[in-house]
Amino acid sequence: MAQQPLPQQYSSVPQTSEPVFLTAMPANIRSPSSRPSRATAQLGSITQGVASGAIGAAYGPYSSSNTVKSINSRFLATPSQVSPSTKPAATTTVPPHVWEDDPDLDDTLHNSSQDDDDSFTIYSLRGWLNAGALVIIVVGLMILFAGYPIIAYYSKNTPSVSGYNLGGINGSGQIPDLPGLPSLIDEDTPASAYSRTGQDGLKYNLVFSDEFNTDGRTFYPGDDPFWEAADLHYWTTDDLEWYDPSAITTVNGKLVITFSMEDIHDLNFKSGMLTSWNKLCFTTGYIEVSISMPGDYKTPGFWPGAWTMGNLGRPAYGATTDGMWPYSYDACDGGTFPNQTSAAGEPAAALTGSSYGGSLSYLPGQRTSACTCEGGDHPGPSTNIGRGAPEIDILEHQIDVNVWQGVVSQTFQVGPFNYQYQFDNSTPATTIADPSITHVNTYLGSTYQQSVSALTYIDETYYNDEAYGTYGIEWFSDPESRDDGYIQWYSGGVESWKITSASVGPDDTVEISQRLIPEEPMYLIFNLGMADNFQPVDFKHITFPGKMYIDYVRVYQRVGTKNGMTCNPPLRPTQDYINAHIEAYTNPNLTTWEQTGFPVPSNSLYDGC
Repeated sequence: MAQQPLPQQYSSVPQTSEPVFLTAMPANIRSPSSRPSRATAQLGSITQGVASGAIGAAYGPYSSSNTVKSINSRFLATPSQVSPSTKPAATTTVPPHVWEDDPDLDDTLHNSSQDDDDSFTIYSLRGWLNAGALVIIVVGLMILFAGYPIIAYYSKNTPSVSGYNLGGINGSGQIPDLPGLPSLIDEDTPASAYSRTGQDGLKYNLVFSDEFNTDGRTFYPGDDPFWEAADLHYWTTDDLEWYDPSAITTVNGKLVITFSMEDIHDLNFKSGMLTSWNKLCFTTGYIEVSISMPGDYKTPGFWPGAWTMGNLGRPAYGATTDGMWPYSYDACDGGTFPNQTSAAGEPAAALTGSSYGGSLSYLPGQRTSACTCEGGDHPGPSTNIGRGAPEIDILEHQIDVNVWQGVVSQTFQVGPFNYQYQFDNSTPATTIADPSITHVNTYLGSTYQQSVSALTYIDETYYNDEAYGTYGIEWFSDPESRDDGYIQWYSGGVESWKITSASVGPDDTVEISQRLIPEEPMYLIFNLGMADNFQPVDFKHITFPGKMYIDYVRVYQRVGTKNGMTCNPPLRPTQDYINAHIEAYTNPNLTTWEQTGFPVPSNSLYDGC
């Protein structure tokens, strides 16, 4: 029997389309002989086949059926003949075209023979959808960033009246005109109220209004661009209530301040005070409010008020009003001194000049007077200009128990003081429009304020949201023409009484000069209080809660007024001074200027410089 030749290793990479299967093999036992065994040679040939891709290429994750025709494909060629060899072929003997000959099965991008359809057709649905989506996106962006601002601008109902910063932003930068925020003029204000003719015969244009027609408004700090409700006890007049923001809201198109019997901060009553301090200010103009009083005309106790104050003072922030309120004075003389007397106790009339024979004034002296030494702590624009925080009351309401009728006091609170607080109430300095319902107030003031005041009776229906009375002040001042200054009060929509600069002129008896019709930027205050020192409370008949209703507030100014709607006008700035002493203006627990740690500037006449 002829001897069968031993199996030979591959001398080249076999070409086969059939996979090679491994059959059962004995364990690879190392032979003591240095010559390879048949099993070893066979294993080596298999390893070489796997390494070269000749074996197993049809299996695994990349073994998808090959559809590309190739002349010499390893998947289609028949096995090559085996030639004798004494050692396995090295991988370097594998022809280089073996790996490059076929296209990558998973990468048609690099398969140049792939049959791609690159033809273009205008009827492609997918193409039109893509193009349409791009057009929609571009048009949408153009409408958002270009069309919307234009549409919003031309659709906005802006009244065609003139005025400084009208409908935009006030001079101190607190009132931006932004979408979603109210503008200076409420869009609900009727067009018939956009202008008026003043008692001086001049045209006044509307520059601010709030109709309170949006229900549910709140006035916590930061809630509103114009208003902020107080959270404090009004200790300066020994009030019985705590002012809390929750007591103020808008209902049925009205601003409502509710006075309720409620235990709060160790007090028995809660009410509200709303101000526009350092947010909305005005210098000169006409201010009108429509109000329905709390309670009734037969029950004294509630103390509703609508008033204005200079922006350098803040109600119940005692440190800010100490030496500021109620000064409206620009002279450098004894009127700026503590108690209106010099260090030597002059003039003598000031020591006995009160209405009861005692000291005329307990005021600490005008802190930022025209006597301030150069370089002193002063709001400007220069230290030789007297600054203060005067007060003009549009109204304070009480009951005249002699005739059981409601009455409003309309007052200019001012300092320094006349002898015995007596202003010039003679005509033409002071005029009463209708003496049958208005008369000069017999209360003229005290050691802390001089009250230039008159009382006017009101209709008995102006209570509890039944009917509303309109009240206002027309106020004009000019630093270049101070003799022309005046304040005209209105009650029930008609003139009630008027004072002029002559009403608060110089007083040689106590050696003081002209008090000024206010030149300070003023802001609005609405509050509902209760204090026995204003009027004793009839607790037997008064009912709680009591509610003060305000239908609207509107502010007008003469045509051509400049810097009239700002808290920081160039001639009477306030912003830098407030910012430099911000703790005094934000901490109601500081009741005197001394507690702030800031020095009182020296008075050149009283202290020397």
